Formats: sequence, structure tokens, C-alpha cells
Amino acid sequence: MPGRTVGKRNRIRIIGAVAAAASASLVLAACGSTKDTGSAGSAGGDGTGKVGVILPLLTSPFWQSYNDYVPKMAKSEGVEALKTVNSNSDPSQQITDINNELNQGVKGLVVAPLDSAAIEAGLDQAERKGVPVVAVDVAPDKGKVAMVVRANNVSYGEKACQYLGEQIPSGKVVQIMGDLASVNGRDRSEAFRACVKKNFPKLKVLEIPAKWESDTAASQLGTLLNANPDLKGIYMQAGGVYLAPTLQTLKSKGMLKKAGQAGHIRIVSNDGIPQEYDAIRKGEIDATVSQPADLYAKYGMYYIKAAMEGKTFKPGPTDHDSTIVKLSSGILEDQLPAPLVTKDNVDDPKLWGNTVK
Repeated sequence: MPGRTVGKRNRIRIIGAVAAAASASLVLAACGSTKDTGSAGSAGGDGTGKVGVILPLLTSPFWQSYNDYVPKMAKSEGVEALKTVNSNSDPSQQITDINNELNQGVKGLVVAPLDSAAIEAGLDQAERKGVPVVAVDVAPDKGKVAMVVRANNVSYGEKACQYLGEQIPSGKVVQIMGDLASVNGRDRSEAFRACVKKNFPKLKVLEIPAKWESDTAASQLGTLLNANPDLKGIYMQAGGVYLAPTLQTLKSKGMLKKAGQAGHIRIVSNDGIPQEYDAIRKGEIDATVSQPADLYAKYGMYYIKAAMEGKTFKPGPTDHDSTIVKLSSGILEDQLPAPLVTKDNVDDPKLWGNTVK
């Protein structure tokens, strides 16, 4: 998931703007198949009321698709969702957006955090008002949330490593990383790095800290290719923001060779957007991990309704092919499935990226 880092001064301003919250608030656990209708929280108890939905940005095709799914999934889950709010890649604006939604009297919030640390200020605001929050795509470092709806981002990095390692006997590979202020960027980067070191020691990992920024990815990749024209593989941690600039940069240098051609650079991505599937079909990239935009919207609505009803759940396998885990912070996370997509299964109609235009 794309986000943007927060400068030290800005983060202090954001977090300092919110007083320390009282700790007695609704904390929910989750397991999709074993429900425990415990005591209802202060958010109503019957699951009714308006729900605010806050997006991190809308410049990525992934988040555009998620945005389109939200009203459909809200309707199917019986949730009264307000019109989505776009924080436009600004963590401080996201805190303001949360406050604005709370001032409108929402009974629940579904938020895709831009920054795993800075989001604590917004979570504290919601906790003080007894409003449950479901985090989508990014887990907060601290703060109270009823559930994190997210795929296993460690698995993203491992799948990319495994694919490239099996295709490239030796040589240089680069990972175009996300924002390390986001747990997603950290998980993918550390997992890829560790997997290569353990399983494919003949590969040399180069790194571009691109902060989920397309311009940064393009400029730094161009510089890296000048110094490393023998690059064998690329791992893009977010196809929604890195696909176009990566392909354009390779093309400008005469290095965009299709699969099967001499000099083809193996490329694995993350997201599962239609543009990545088209690139796989054309042989421009080789694989992507499908991050489930549809399921993010569906289970974001499912869990916020459950939280508003005061229901509790527990770790373990769910009834929708996922597993609930307890994070080191004590927060529960529903880790949704995210399959690897290659030329062999790119036309599978069950993939969400094949259901949107």
C-alpha cells in the first residue's frame, strides 16, 4: 500500500496535537467463524449508525479500485457508509479527516493509515469518543483498533524473493521499496532481504527507498541502472505507483525487453491491478502478488459492523480462507489471502483485477 513518510517535526506536531487518551475503550478481537457476542461497546451495540471511510490517496489504481468497492461492500454488509474521504497522501491531513468524521457523529471508522506511527493521534481521538476503528491495509504501531484487515505483507516479500530467486541463478536484483514509516514497507523490504540472504546467496540485493512515490522511483532507478547496467531483476513493492515509471525508465534506456528475449529483466510486483495483468500478458513484467482490494473493502465493512455491535472474536482460521493473528502490539489482524499471479494464471476470472476495467 502506498503512503508517505512524516518528517520528525511534522510527526511531533501531529502527535502533540492530541492529548493522551483514556485507556478504557472497546477492544475487539477477531475470527471470522467463531463469534462471541460479548458486551456491546459504546458505539451503539446494534451495529447501526453512520460509518466514515478514510482513504490514504487516490492516485494509485489500487486505491481507486478499493474506493469503487467500498459502497458496494457497505451495502452488502448492511453498513451505512458515508462518502469516502481522501487524505491525499498527507498523514497530518488524515488526522484532521478523522476528527472531521468524528465531529459528524459517526459510530464507526474504517481507515487506511498512511503512517503506522502518526495514525495513533487519530486513533486516540476515536477512542476518547468510544468510536471503534478498523484499519485497512496498514497496521498501526500503537493505538486502539478493533481489527486490522490486511494481507500478510511478509509473504509479499518472500513470494517476490522466491520467484526471482528461482528465475535468476546469480546477479544483481533491486527492490523498489515503499515507505519505511509504514509497516507494509518495512515488512516487504525486510522479508525480501532476509529471504534472498537465506535462500539465494548468489543474488546481490540493491535497494531504492522510494517512499511510495513514482517520481522518486523513476529518478533513482535511472541512476541505479546507469551504475548497474547488468541488473537481472526488479521487485516493485507497489505496482500502482511503480509500474508505469519503472517501465518508462527501462524503455528510455533501451532495457525493456519482453519475457523470452535476450536481456529481459525479471520483474515482480505487488498489487494485482489490471495494468499489471496487462503487463504480464505483454511479457513486460513476470509476476505480481494480488493484494485483495475487494476483500479489503468487504471485510473492512464486516468488522466495523461487528465492532459497532460489540462482538468479539479470537485468533485462528476464519470461514473466509484467512487467518487471524495477534500482532506484537496486541492488535488482531485478519490476514487475507494474496496469491502470486504469473502468465499461467493471469486470466483467472476469480482475480479481482480481472473484474474491473
